[in-house]
Amino acid sequence: MARVLIVGAGLTGSLCAALLRKEASCPLHLSVWDKAGDSGGRMTTASSPYNPQSTVDLGAQYITCSPHFAKKHQSFYDELLAHGILKPLTSIIEGMVIKEGDCNFVAPQGVSSIINHYLKESGADIYFRQCVTQINLRNDKWEVSKETGFPEQFDIVVLTMPAPQILQLRGDIENLISECQRQQLESVSYSSRYALGLFYEAGTKIDVPWAGQYITSNPCIRFICIDNKKRNIESSEIGPSLVIHTTVPFGVTYLEHSTEDVQELILQQMENILPRLPQPVATKCQKWRHSQVTNAAANFPGQMTLHLKPLLVCGGDGFTQSNFDGCITSALCVLEALKNHI
Repeated sequence: MARVLIVGAGLTGSLCAALLRKEASCPLHLSVWDKAGDSGGRMTTASSPYNPQSTVDLGAQYITCSPHFAKKHQSFYDELLAHGILKPLTSIIEGMVIKEGDCNFVAPQGVSSIINHYLKESGADIYFRQCVTQINLRNDKWEVSKETGFPEQFDIVVLTMPAPQILQLRGDIENLISECQRQQLESVSYSSRYALGLFYEAGTKIDVPWAGQYITSNPCIRFICIDNKKRNIESSEIGPSLVIHTTVPFGVTYLEHSTEDVQELILQQMENILPRLPQPVATKCQKWRHSQVTNAAANFPGQMTLHLKPLLVCGGDGFTQSNFDGCITSALCVLEALKNHI
């Protein structure tokens, strides 16, 4: 039975795992590792420490589908809509740019529910807090080392983490990446920002006419969203939750500062925008060093094959674009690269 490792439990990694399970012609032992403590990657949903039912999306807020991808990826949208994982976005998002024919969707259980759906479909063994450090060739297999625990061997490895993290890996992989591939990986660039989640106790009222709002006049804050309102979920038992996304220039400026200091700066700026905001019972500040791809690997659409026997493939939005359809495109390209090996 071929042992396959997917590094990264974000959208591309989880969908790769689900597609591999579905399309493989022979039994596979599938493992998914992620360095974080939970699934989701940049589609992560955080819970209040006081009430796990009170959640907030810290990464992607909603999914925009163009007419082109509505047709091309129809089966993916149909499946998620049929399971109630996605539903049309009907709440008011002030300042949202709407192009003709676009559809917007929201995840009622939070965006990480999309990832969890695909991971469940994959039947993979999922391990968190597994930070990969080295990849070496050992007897026609990949020996993958991590920060803690023993190295493990796999027949196929798929890397879906951001390109800079691939370039940080040590071992034989350093010499296997060709000069052309290295240049392409180095050319992938990302924006950086912070997201701050605020959780409130049950019964708290945030009296604004919108669910989300794009801010254009603040050097720190770009987007505010009342998450339960965005999802059309009102509950007397669960307090509201709110997320604030910073501007990219602010994110870049304060990238190496402590999250505590950054949180304080964001809350100070929120005073100018919503001066009567109640005190939260809990907060979660998330640094997105690799937020959205600003420049993708031009010559490797969808995936990059680093080695054929044994197979080592990279995928993710660094090879397409930073949105739901970009990740689907990459996962399908990775599947195509692996088809003859599974």
